[in-house]
Amino acid sequence: MPGSSQYFIGSTVTYSYELKCELLGVPRPVLEKHGAVSREVVTGMALGGRRLLGGDYCIAISGVAGPGGGTPDKPVGTVWFAWAGPDGALRNEVHHFPGDREAVRRQTVAAALAGVLAAAALE
Repeated sequence: MPGSSQYFIGSTVTYSYELKCELLGVPRPVLEKHGAVSREVVTGMALGGRRLLGGDYCIAISGVAGPGGGTPDKPVGTVWFAWAGPDGALRNEVHHFPGDREAVRRQTVAAALAGVLAAAALE
């Protein structure tokens, strides 16, 4: 979209524990204790991403989109979000989205963007 560089400066995709640790600074013991799909890990990812990229806001997302990979504790459709903003502002949410992989992904994008818009509106 023309002009998107005015509000979007970059992103990282960090599926591996190694990149979550090395690039974003998530402590390995946190990953091992809570797993990637957790409040603790997305918090570390959001804070680390904001520090790494230098933006006003950083959105971190980790979830189970399916069709496989779900567990009784984290079924398919479980998605954790963290939004890190100016002055240490931080917000977390977990959602349990219905539907197939594509439906979970679409709902995830909508929730992520709604969360950053809500945070920006509080400024």
